Amino acid sequence: MGEDQNQQNHEENGVKEAPHVAVVMVPFPAQGHLNQLLQLSRIISSYNIPVHYVGSATHINQAKLRLQGWDPLLEPNFHFHDFPTPHFHSPPPDPDASVQFPAHLQPCFEASSELREPVAALLRELSLTVDRLIVINDSLMGSVVQDFVGIGNAESYTFHSVSVFSIFFFFWESLGRPALEGVKIPEDVPSLDGCFTLEFFKFLVFQHEFKKLSSGNLYYTSKLIEGPYVDILREEEIDGVKKKGWALGPLNLVTTYSDKTSNPGDKCLEWLDKQAPKSVLLVSFGTSTSLTDEQIKELAIGLERSGHKFIWLLRDADKGDIFSEEVRRSELPEGYEERMKETGMGVVVREWAPQLEILGHSSTGGLMCHCGWNSCLESISMGVPIAAWPMHSDQPRNAALVTQVLQVGLAVKEWAEREQLVAASAIEKAVRRLMASEEGNAMRKKAQQLGNSLQRSMEEGGVSRKELDGFIAHITRQLGF
Repeated sequence: MGEDQNQQNHEENGVKEAPHVAVVMVPFPAQGHLNQLLQLSRIISSYNIPVHYVGSATHINQAKLRLQGWDPLLEPNFHFHDFPTPHFHSPPPDPDASVQFPAHLQPCFEASSELREPVAALLRELSLTVDRLIVINDSLMGSVVQDFVGIGNAESYTFHSVSVFSIFFFFWESLGRPALEGVKIPEDVPSLDGCFTLEFFKFLVFQHEFKKLSSGNLYYTSKLIEGPYVDILREEEIDGVKKKGWALGPLNLVTTYSDKTSNPGDKCLEWLDKQAPKSVLLVSFGTSTSLTDEQIKELAIGLERSGHKFIWLLRDADKGDIFSEEVRRSELPEGYEERMKETGMGVVVREWAPQLEILGHSSTGGLMCHCGWNSCLESISMGVPIAAWPMHSDQPRNAALVTQVLQVGLAVKEWAEREQLVAASAIEKAVRRLMASEEGNAMRKKAQQLGNSLQRSMEEGGVSRKELDGFIAHITRQLGF
């Protein structure tokens, strides 16, 4: 959907220009979180609302470097504000840790609290230039934006970067797991054991205390995917308060990648152009997971034995500062990369790659991933089924949503077996199930239908578009302080 058409549609829907309102985006300093609020910034700025995206210089540069699909520097309503990067230790990830949560990022997370003062100063400055100042902060940045309460014309909205399904289960379990009509509850809800480190859990609890200051909740999802769970969170009082909520997603550019626009310099997209439709498996474990050397070798062997073509984005987890020293180069079996290249069976990509474009390519027929929520939504919105291999955080419950509720994926590894090595034979079997079985074809068909519905939902009158227009109408409502 082009920006000119986008703006025209907004005006037809009765959403007028709102120069009296400005939005400040405050993302959490981890790749998935940075990208989500950057994409939301693009959408909100298309309504002719000024958007200010703030963070440390290091993480602003990271967001710019990895952005796909648009150039914010060409948007007159979009502004970056990069503050001096707080000092923090940036160690490499530990793939052999007993808990796979990226504990090496904890110093970066803690240092983000130092942004409170410069963010408060910016809010005070901007508040003098508009009638209403809207703060949209990641749920893990509540402490950073807390000073908005002292600004008379400011209000905040908490952006939830995880699935509503995972949020719902926190709430449902706190109520004693009651029976709920019209809501599908998986038979075995994955436990939270092994999902977080104690240090991060304490950080999470601390940030949760500031949610009471916000005026509402923004959920990164679509009602087409998580409608019943969204409805429950909207209707129930959480922490004793009932607040407005909107399902704003998917935020990525929900358009199918055109094979004709392949970047000549991008080897994986060039290679995809030569493959048969729906024949390639993308293997990607995101930016917060590091596999052990032993697991990498088993994965390599399993992929080769499956006989199916693949693109493997083989990278270590991000460090807190991605611009610091080089990361570990994972070792593959001797001659593996050369053999895959010579036979044309696979491509191993060790640098940053355009995952969204790869998923949108007509040759891509499956995704093996960690079930980070960004990857899940990107894959589903592009109509690609998932081989689920959760690692930490909300990922086990996202995997349950994908495999048991939506039925657009299968499990490579169950969460109860998280401490076990996944053998090459199990990987081979999972790939063949997803890529070349009746079961996999049914999942692919269902994923394509859901992806098509999601794309239509962003058009005028669609369910996702109505949610977005509803939020814009709310923040640009008549002033009545």
